[in-house]
Amino acid sequence: MKWVYLIAGIALFVKTLLMPNPEAQWEEFSIIESIVADSGVPNAVSGIIFRNRLYDTIFEVVVFTIAILGVRFLLANEKPTKKVYQFSDRPSIILARLGSTIAALVSIELAIRGHLSPGGGFAAGVAGGTAIGLIAITSSSEWMEEIYKKWNAATWEKVSVLIFIILAVITLIGWELPQGELGNLVSGGVIPILNILVAIKVALGSWAVILLFIRYRGLL
Repeated sequence: MKWVYLIAGIALFVKTLLMPNPEAQWEEFSIIESIVADSGVPNAVSGIIFRNRLYDTIFEVVVFTIAILGVRFLLANEKPTKKVYQFSDRPSIILARLGSTIAALVSIELAIRGHLSPGGGFAAGVAGGTAIGLIAITSSSEWMEEIYKKWNAATWEKVSVLIFIILAVITLIGWELPQGELGNLVSGGVIPILNILVAIKVALGSWAVILLFIRYRGLL
């Protein structure tokens, strides 16, 4: 039986070398160009996520929100840890905070220009969460929680989700903002706004989860 497998493998390898897959024949029609024209943004991925499959994106945001609530629920009955493991040497702290600054700037860039270039709300939120995480492992956990409460981050997170859902539903109904000129910063209708809202939601949600794991686990 091994010889059968060996011969079949050699035959498949020879077939791959001698008989390449035929190229797809497209008529004068490009799916990407169609999506760009339909959404009004050069980033076709953003056009798909926030327009062509906006219904799915709504539930992705809702699932992320439920995940954060689940972490809070599962850790609610545990005792806070007494020891938090963090960077203590100066070089590591400096490098972590430098990385945090870079990640924060990248997050802002991806959120604002995500509809024009590779990026978008989810990528921006991950970059923002990374920046917060790097600060968390170099700073006092009490200070992080104080900042979180002072700026009402939990409230802003909920507000961003609510506004996102409202705008998404309005878009699905058929009411849209003017698309503007393709390639401009203010273009693409509601897509740039949805990008920013998702970035805020993911970044603040990540902040909440980071604080919970620091409080109840002592580790990130």
